[in-house]
Amino acid sequence: MDIEALRRDTPGTANRIHLNNAGAGLLSRRTLEAVTSHLELEAAIGGYEARAQERERIDDTYAHLARLVGGRPEEIALFDNATRAWNAAFYAMTFKPGDRILTGRAEYGSNVLAYLQIAERTGAEVVVVPDDVSGQLDTAALADLIDDRTRLVGVSHVPTSGGLVNPVAEVGRITRAAGVPFLLDATQSVGQFPVDVTDIGCDMLTTTGRKFLRGPRGTGFLWVRPEALDYLEPHVSEVGAATWDGKRGFTWHDGARRFETWEVGYANVLGLSAAVQQALESGMDHIGRRSIELGASLRDRLAAVPGVTTYDLGRQRCAIVTAKIDHVPTADVAAALAAHGINVSVTDPAQTQFDTEERGVHPLVRLSPHYYNTEDELDRAVEVFAELAAAR
Repeated sequence: MDIEALRRDTPGTANRIHLNNAGAGLLSRRTLEAVTSHLELEAAIGGYEARAQERERIDDTYAHLARLVGGRPEEIALFDNATRAWNAAFYAMTFKPGDRILTGRAEYGSNVLAYLQIAERTGAEVVVVPDDVSGQLDTAALADLIDDRTRLVGVSHVPTSGGLVNPVAEVGRITRAAGVPFLLDATQSVGQFPVDVTDIGCDMLTTTGRKFLRGPRGTGFLWVRPEALDYLEPHVSEVGAATWDGKRGFTWHDGARRFETWEVGYANVLGLSAAVQQALESGMDHIGRRSIELGASLRDRLAAVPGVTTYDLGRQRCAIVTAKIDHVPTADVAAALAAHGINVSVTDPAQTQFDTEERGVHPLVRLSPHYYNTEDELDRAVEVFAELAAAR
Protein backbone atom coordinates (compact mmCIF):
# COMPACT_ATOMS: atom_id res chain seq x y z
CA MET A 1 0.00 0.00 0.00
CA ASP A 2 1.22 3.48 -0.88
CA ILE A 3 0.77 5.06 2.53
CA GLU A 4 2.01 8.48 1.45
CA ALA A 5 -0.50 8.59 -1.39
CA LEU A 6 -3.27 7.52 0.98
CA ARG A 7 -2.32 10.28 3.38
CA ARG A 8 -2.24 12.89 0.61
CA ASP A 9 -5.79 11.79 -0.21
CA THR A 10 -6.81 12.20 3.46
CA PRO A 11 -6.83 15.92 4.37
CA GLY A 12 -7.14 15.33 8.11
CA THR A 13 -3.73 13.66 8.35
CA ALA A 14 -2.11 17.07 7.80
CA ASN A 15 -3.72 18.47 10.96
CA ARG A 16 -3.93 15.70 13.54
CA ILE A 17 -2.64 12.29 14.51
CA HIS A 18 -5.93 10.47 14.17
CA LEU A 19 -6.06 7.41 16.42
CA ASN A 20 -9.84 7.48 16.77
CA ASN A 21 -10.97 5.40 13.81
CA ALA A 22 -13.15 3.28 16.11
CA GLY A 23 -15.06 6.53 16.65
CA ALA A 24 -15.02 7.96 13.13
CA GLY A 25 -12.44 7.50 10.41
CA LEU A 26 -11.01 10.39 8.43
CA LEU A 27 -12.76 11.02 5.11
CA SER A 28 -10.75 10.78 1.91
CA ARG A 29 -10.96 13.54 -0.69
CA ARG A 30 -12.84 11.12 -2.92
CA THR A 31 -15.52 10.55 -0.30
CA LEU A 32 -15.72 14.23 0.55
CA GLU A 33 -16.18 15.09 -3.13
CA ALA A 34 -18.97 12.51 -3.49
CA VAL A 35 -20.90 14.12 -0.62
CA THR A 36 -20.36 17.76 -1.51
CA SER A 37 -20.96 17.32 -5.24
CA HIS A 38 -24.37 15.78 -4.63
CA LEU A 39 -25.30 18.53 -2.17
CA GLU A 40 -24.30 21.07 -4.81
CA LEU A 41 -26.42 19.22 -7.37
CA GLU A 42 -29.42 19.28 -5.01
CA ALA A 43 -28.90 23.00 -4.50
CA ALA A 44 -28.69 23.56 -8.25
CA ILE A 45 -31.59 21.48 -9.56
CA GLY A 46 -33.58 20.22 -6.55
CA GLY A 47 -33.45 17.22 -4.27
CA TYR A 48 -35.90 14.98 -6.14
CA GLU A 49 -34.31 15.86 -9.45
CA ALA A 50 -30.82 15.16 -8.15
CA ARG A 51 -31.97 11.73 -6.93
CA ALA A 52 -33.39 10.97 -10.38
CA GLN A 53 -30.22 12.10 -12.14
CA GLU A 54 -27.96 10.03 -9.87
CA ARG A 55 -30.25 7.00 -9.63
CA GLU A 56 -27.76 4.57 -11.17
CA ARG A 57 -24.89 5.58 -8.88
CA ILE A 58 -27.17 5.44 -5.84
CA ASP A 59 -28.44 2.00 -6.79
CA ASP A 60 -24.86 0.81 -7.32
CA THR A 61 -24.27 1.40 -3.59
CA TYR A 62 -26.13 -1.81 -2.79
CA ALA A 63 -23.83 -3.80 -5.05
CA HIS A 64 -20.70 -2.29 -3.49
CA LEU A 65 -21.92 -3.02 0.05
CA ALA A 66 -22.91 -6.55 -0.90
CA ARG A 67 -19.47 -7.18 -2.35
CA LEU A 68 -17.89 -5.81 0.82
CA VAL A 69 -19.60 -8.36 3.09
CA GLY A 70 -20.01 -11.25 0.64
CA GLY A 71 -23.74 -10.92 0.08
CA ARG A 72 -26.06 -9.86 -2.74
CA PRO A 73 -27.50 -6.40 -3.44
CA GLU A 74 -31.07 -7.42 -2.62
CA GLU A 75 -29.90 -8.50 0.84
CA ILE A 76 -28.82 -4.96 1.79
CA ALA A 77 -30.90 -2.22 3.45
CA LEU A 78 -29.59 1.31 3.96
CA PHE A 79 -29.92 3.19 7.26
CA ASP A 80 -28.71 6.42 8.79
CA ASN A 81 -26.71 4.62 11.49
CA ALA A 82 -25.78 1.16 12.72
CA THR A 83 -28.03 1.21 15.78
CA ARG A 84 -31.13 1.87 13.70
CA ALA A 85 -30.07 -0.96 11.38
CA TRP A 86 -29.59 -3.28 14.37
CA ASN A 87 -32.93 -2.23 15.87
CA ALA A 88 -34.67 -2.88 12.55
CA ALA A 89 -33.45 -6.47 12.63
CA PHE A 90 -33.91 -7.14 16.34
CA TYR A 91 -37.36 -5.62 16.73
CA ALA A 92 -38.54 -7.52 13.64
CA MET A 93 -38.36 -10.70 15.74
CA THR A 94 -41.08 -11.89 18.10
CA PHE A 95 -40.47 -13.05 21.65
CA LYS A 96 -42.69 -14.69 24.24
CA PRO A 97 -42.34 -15.61 27.92
CA GLY A 98 -39.58 -18.16 28.41
CA ASP A 99 -37.72 -17.35 25.19
CA ARG A 100 -34.01 -16.85 25.68
CA ILE A 101 -31.68 -14.28 24.12
CA LEU A 102 -28.03 -15.34 24.34
CA THR A 103 -25.33 -12.70 24.12
CA GLY A 104 -21.74 -12.07 25.19
CA ARG A 105 -20.02 -9.91 27.77
CA ALA A 106 -18.66 -7.69 25.00
CA GLU A 107 -22.12 -6.77 23.68
CA TYR A 108 -22.66 -3.10 22.80
CA GLY A 109 -24.64 -1.00 25.27
CA SER A 110 -27.55 -0.04 23.02
CA ASN A 111 -28.07 -3.70 22.10
CA VAL A 112 -28.11 -4.64 25.77
CA LEU A 113 -30.75 -2.01 26.51
CA ALA A 114 -32.90 -3.42 23.70
CA TYR A 115 -32.54 -6.94 25.10
CA LEU A 116 -33.55 -5.72 28.56
CA GLN A 117 -36.55 -3.83 27.17
CA ILE A 118 -37.83 -6.86 25.29
CA ALA A 119 -37.24 -9.07 28.33
CA GLU A 120 -39.29 -6.69 30.45
CA ARG A 121 -42.00 -6.36 27.80
CA THR A 122 -42.39 -10.01 26.82
CA GLY A 123 -41.03 -12.15 29.64
CA ALA A 124 -38.08 -13.36 27.58
CA GLU A 125 -34.79 -14.01 29.38
CA VAL A 126 -31.39 -12.48 28.63
CA VAL A 127 -28.54 -14.95 29.17
CA VAL A 128 -24.93 -13.74 29.14
CA VAL A 129 -22.54 -16.36 27.76
CA PRO A 130 -19.33 -16.40 29.83
CA ASP A 131 -15.90 -15.66 28.38
CA ASP A 132 -13.18 -18.28 28.09
CA VAL A 133 -9.78 -17.87 29.75
CA SER A 134 -8.60 -15.54 26.96
CA GLY A 135 -11.53 -13.17 27.42
CA GLN A 136 -13.37 -14.00 24.19
CA LEU A 137 -16.86 -15.48 24.07
CA ASP A 138 -16.70 -19.11 25.21
CA THR A 139 -18.13 -21.03 22.26
CA ALA A 140 -18.27 -24.31 24.19
CA ALA A 141 -20.40 -22.60 26.84
CA LEU A 142 -22.58 -21.12 24.08
CA ALA A 143 -23.20 -24.55 22.60
CA ASP A 144 -24.16 -25.89 26.04
CA LEU A 145 -26.54 -22.99 26.72
CA ILE A 146 -28.49 -23.27 23.47
CA ASP A 147 -31.73 -25.17 23.94
CA ASP A 148 -35.22 -25.27 22.47
CA ARG A 149 -36.07 -22.01 24.23
CA THR A 150 -33.25 -20.06 22.55
CA ARG A 151 -34.80 -17.54 20.17
CA LEU A 152 -31.72 -15.48 19.26
CA VAL A 153 -27.96 -15.30 19.62
CA GLY A 154 -26.70 -11.72 19.40
CA VAL A 155 -22.96 -11.02 19.39
CA SER A 156 -20.70 -8.03 18.85
CA HIS A 157 -17.87 -9.05 16.52
CA VAL A 158 -15.52 -6.45 18.05
CA PRO A 159 -16.56 -4.56 21.19
CA THR A 160 -16.54 -0.78 21.33
CA SER A 161 -14.34 -1.01 24.42
CA GLY A 162 -11.31 -3.02 23.30
CA GLY A 163 -9.33 -4.96 20.74
CA LEU A 164 -11.02 -8.33 21.20
CA VAL A 165 -12.19 -10.12 18.03
CA ASN A 166 -14.86 -12.65 18.97
CA PRO A 167 -14.81 -16.10 17.25
CA VAL A 168 -17.93 -15.38 15.24
CA ALA A 169 -17.40 -18.07 12.59
CA GLU A 170 -17.57 -20.68 15.35
CA VAL A 171 -20.66 -18.95 16.74
CA GLY A 172 -22.18 -19.20 13.27
CA ARG A 173 -21.37 -22.89 13.04
CA ILE A 174 -23.09 -23.51 16.37
CA THR A 175 -26.20 -21.44 15.59
CA ARG A 176 -26.64 -23.00 12.14
CA ALA A 177 -26.43 -26.49 13.61
CA ALA A 178 -29.03 -25.54 16.23
CA GLY A 179 -31.30 -23.65 13.83
CA VAL A 180 -31.10 -20.48 15.96
CA PRO A 181 -30.99 -16.98 14.39
CA PHE A 182 -27.65 -15.18 14.74
CA LEU A 183 -27.57 -11.36 14.74
CA LEU A 184 -24.04 -9.98 14.36
CA ASP A 185 -23.11 -6.43 15.29
CA ALA A 186 -20.13 -5.76 13.00
CA THR A 187 -19.92 -2.03 13.68
CA GLN A 188 -16.25 -2.13 14.65
CA SER A 189 -15.13 -4.84 12.22
CA VAL A 190 -16.47 -4.01 8.75
CA GLY A 191 -13.85 -1.80 7.11
CA GLN A 192 -11.17 -2.74 9.61
CA PHE A 193 -10.53 -6.25 8.24
CA PRO A 194 -12.32 -8.67 5.87
CA VAL A 195 -15.82 -9.70 6.95
CA ASP A 196 -17.76 -12.31 4.96
CA VAL A 197 -21.28 -13.34 5.91
CA THR A 198 -20.93 -16.73 4.23
CA ASP A 199 -17.78 -17.57 6.17
CA ILE A 200 -19.32 -16.34 9.42
CA GLY A 201 -22.73 -17.93 8.96
CA CYS A 202 -24.75 -15.16 10.56
CA ASP A 203 -28.36 -14.45 9.59
CA MET A 204 -28.28 -10.68 10.05
CA LEU A 205 -25.34 -8.25 10.10
CA THR A 206 -25.32 -4.56 10.90
CA THR A 207 -22.62 -1.94 10.66
CA THR A 208 -21.92 1.77 10.28
CA GLY A 209 -20.21 3.77 7.58
CA ARG A 210 -18.43 6.30 9.77
CA LYS A 211 -15.81 4.16 11.52
CA PHE A 212 -13.21 1.98 9.78
CA LEU A 213 -15.03 2.27 6.44
CA ARG A 214 -14.20 6.01 6.54
CA GLY A 215 -17.62 6.98 5.24
CA PRO A 216 -19.66 10.00 6.33
CA ARG A 217 -21.57 10.12 9.57
CA GLY A 218 -25.26 9.33 9.21
CA THR A 219 -24.75 6.09 7.29
CA GLY A 220 -25.16 2.41 8.10
CA PHE A 221 -26.61 -0.73 6.63
CA LEU A 222 -28.21 -4.08 7.39
CA TRP A 223 -27.54 -7.36 5.60
CA VAL A 224 -30.23 -10.05 5.91
CA ARG A 225 -30.00 -13.67 4.79
CA PRO A 226 -33.03 -14.32 2.53
CA GLU A 227 -34.19 -17.27 4.65
CA ALA A 228 -34.37 -14.98 7.70
CA LEU A 229 -37.19 -13.00 6.08
CA ASP A 230 -39.48 -15.91 6.94
CA TYR A 231 -39.35 -15.02 10.65
CA LEU A 232 -38.65 -11.28 10.48
CA GLU A 233 -41.61 -8.88 10.44
CA PRO A 234 -40.42 -5.26 10.09
CA HIS A 235 -41.46 -3.22 13.11
CA VAL A 236 -42.37 -0.22 10.94
CA SER A 237 -44.37 -0.23 7.73
CA GLU A 238 -44.22 2.81 5.47
CA VAL A 239 -44.15 3.69 1.78
CA GLY A 240 -40.43 3.02 1.52
CA ALA A 241 -40.89 -0.52 2.82
CA ALA A 242 -44.18 -1.75 1.42
CA THR A 243 -46.66 -1.35 -1.45
CA TRP A 244 -50.36 -0.62 -0.91
CA ASP A 245 -52.59 -3.19 -2.59
CA GLY A 246 -55.28 -0.67 -3.55
CA LYS A 247 -57.65 -1.80 -0.81
CA ARG A 248 -56.90 -2.25 2.89
CA GLY A 249 -53.69 -4.24 2.69
CA PHE A 250 -50.09 -4.09 1.56
CA THR A 251 -47.16 -6.29 0.56
CA TRP A 252 -43.59 -5.91 1.76
CA HIS A 253 -40.93 -4.97 -0.75
CA ASP A 254 -38.74 -7.84 -1.86
CA GLY A 255 -35.57 -8.59 0.06
CA ALA A 256 -34.01 -6.46 2.75
CA ARG A 257 -35.34 -3.17 1.43
CA ARG A 258 -38.58 -3.82 3.31
CA PHE A 259 -36.67 -2.50 6.33
CA GLU A 260 -35.85 0.87 4.74
CA THR A 261 -37.61 4.20 4.99
CA TRP A 262 -38.52 6.35 2.01
CA GLU A 263 -36.48 9.40 3.03
CA VAL A 264 -32.72 9.00 2.62
CA GLY A 265 -29.79 11.41 2.71
CA TYR A 266 -28.47 10.62 -0.75
CA ALA A 267 -25.37 12.77 -0.41
CA ASN A 268 -24.31 10.57 2.50
CA VAL A 269 -25.23 7.42 0.60
CA LEU A 270 -22.98 8.44 -2.29
CA GLY A 271 -20.23 9.27 0.20
CA LEU A 272 -20.60 5.80 1.72
CA SER A 273 -20.51 4.27 -1.75
CA ALA A 274 -17.28 6.11 -2.56
CA ALA A 275 -15.67 5.03 0.71
CA VAL A 276 -16.62 1.39 0.15
CA GLN A 277 -15.33 1.41 -3.41
CA GLN A 278 -12.04 2.86 -2.19
CA ALA A 279 -11.74 0.14 0.48
CA LEU A 280 -12.46 -2.57 -2.07
CA GLU A 281 -9.90 -1.15 -4.47
CA SER A 282 -7.27 -0.96 -1.72
CA GLY A 283 -8.08 -4.55 -0.78
CA MET A 284 -9.61 -5.52 2.53
CA ASP A 285 -6.90 -8.13 3.02
CA HIS A 286 -4.24 -5.41 2.78
CA ILE A 287 -6.22 -3.00 4.95
CA GLY A 288 -6.84 -5.64 7.60
CA ARG A 289 -3.27 -6.84 7.72
CA ARG A 290 -1.81 -3.34 8.12
CA SER A 291 -4.43 -2.15 10.62
CA ILE A 292 -3.98 -5.19 12.85
CA GLU A 293 -0.19 -4.89 12.67
CA LEU A 294 -0.38 -1.23 13.70
CA GLY A 295 -2.67 -2.14 16.59
CA ALA A 296 -0.34 -4.90 17.78
CA SER A 297 2.69 -2.62 17.54
CA LEU A 298 0.97 0.14 19.49
CA ARG A 299 -0.30 -2.28 22.13
CA ASP A 300 3.15 -3.79 22.68
CA ARG A 301 4.85 -0.40 22.88
CA LEU A 302 2.36 0.95 25.39
CA ALA A 303 2.59 -2.18 27.54
CA ALA A 304 6.38 -1.71 27.68
CA VAL A 305 6.04 1.76 29.27
CA PRO A 306 6.39 1.62 33.08
CA GLY A 307 3.10 2.58 34.71
CA VAL A 308 0.99 1.86 31.62
CA THR A 309 -1.33 -1.15 31.42
CA THR A 310 -3.21 -2.39 28.35
CA TYR A 311 -6.55 -4.17 28.70
CA ASP A 312 -7.40 -5.87 25.41
CA LEU A 313 -8.79 -9.39 25.63
CA GLY A 314 -9.05 -12.45 23.40
CA ARG A 315 -6.93 -14.78 21.35
CA GLN A 316 -7.32 -12.62 18.25
CA ARG A 317 -6.98 -8.85 18.57
CA CYS A 318 -7.48 -5.99 16.17
CA ALA A 319 -6.48 -2.35 15.76
CA ILE A 320 -8.35 -1.10 18.83
CA VAL A 321 -6.05 -0.64 21.83
CA THR A 322 -7.17 0.26 25.35
CA ALA A 323 -4.84 1.44 28.07
CA LYS A 324 -4.58 3.25 31.38
CA ILE A 325 -1.81 5.06 33.25
CA ASP A 326 -1.50 4.23 36.94
CA HIS A 327 -2.81 7.02 39.19
CA VAL A 328 -3.66 9.31 36.24
CA PRO A 329 -7.37 9.89 35.46
CA THR A 330 -8.29 8.60 32.02
CA ALA A 331 -9.91 11.90 31.08
CA ASP A 332 -6.64 13.70 31.87
CA VAL A 333 -4.70 11.33 29.61
CA ALA A 334 -7.14 11.88 26.75
CA ALA A 335 -6.95 15.65 27.25
CA ALA A 336 -3.16 15.59 27.22
CA LEU A 337 -3.13 13.60 23.99
CA ALA A 338 -5.58 16.05 22.44
CA ALA A 339 -3.34 18.93 23.47
CA HIS A 340 -0.57 17.26 21.44
CA GLY A 341 -2.86 16.94 18.42
CA ILE A 342 -3.61 13.24 18.95
CA ASN A 343 -7.23 12.09 18.61
CA VAL A 344 -8.39 9.26 20.88
CA SER A 345 -11.59 8.24 22.70
CA VAL A 346 -12.46 7.19 26.23
CA THR A 347 -14.43 4.00 26.88
CA ASP A 348 -17.75 4.46 28.67
CA PRO A 349 -18.76 1.89 31.32
CA ALA A 350 -22.38 2.14 30.14
CA GLN A 351 -21.51 1.16 26.57
CA THR A 352 -20.43 -2.39 27.52
CA GLN A 353 -22.46 -3.07 30.64
CA PHE A 354 -21.72 -6.79 30.97
CA ASP A 355 -17.99 -6.24 30.50
CA THR A 356 -18.11 -3.47 33.12
CA GLU A 357 -19.86 -5.81 35.55
CA GLU A 358 -17.15 -8.42 35.04
CA ARG A 359 -13.96 -6.32 34.96
CA GLY A 360 -14.69 -2.85 36.31
CA VAL A 361 -11.75 -1.34 34.41
CA HIS A 362 -13.54 1.41 32.49
CA PRO A 363 -13.03 4.20 31.58
CA LEU A 364 -9.95 3.49 29.49
CA VAL A 365 -8.14 5.44 26.80
CA ARG A 366 -9.12 3.91 23.45
CA LEU A 367 -6.64 4.30 20.59
CA SER A 368 -7.58 2.94 17.17
CA PRO A 369 -5.10 3.35 14.30
CA HIS A 370 -6.02 2.51 10.72
CA TYR A 371 -4.08 1.67 7.60
CA TYR A 372 -3.26 5.30 6.73
CA ASN A 373 -1.56 5.89 10.09
CA THR A 374 2.23 5.72 10.37
CA GLU A 375 4.72 4.27 12.81
CA ASP A 376 5.92 7.80 13.55
CA GLU A 377 2.40 8.71 14.68
CA LEU A 378 2.32 5.73 16.99
CA ASP A 379 5.73 6.75 18.37
CA ARG A 380 4.39 10.18 19.22
CA ALA A 381 1.39 8.77 21.07
CA VAL A 382 3.61 6.41 23.08
CA GLU A 383 5.93 9.32 23.92
CA VAL A 384 3.02 11.27 25.42
CA PHE A 385 1.99 8.24 27.47
CA ALA A 386 5.56 7.84 28.70
CA GLU A 387 5.82 11.50 29.67
CA LEU A 388 2.56 11.35 31.61
CA ALA A 389 3.51 8.08 33.29
CA ALA A 390 6.91 9.43 34.33
CA ALA A 391 5.32 12.54 35.82
CA ARG A 392 2.62 10.76 37.85
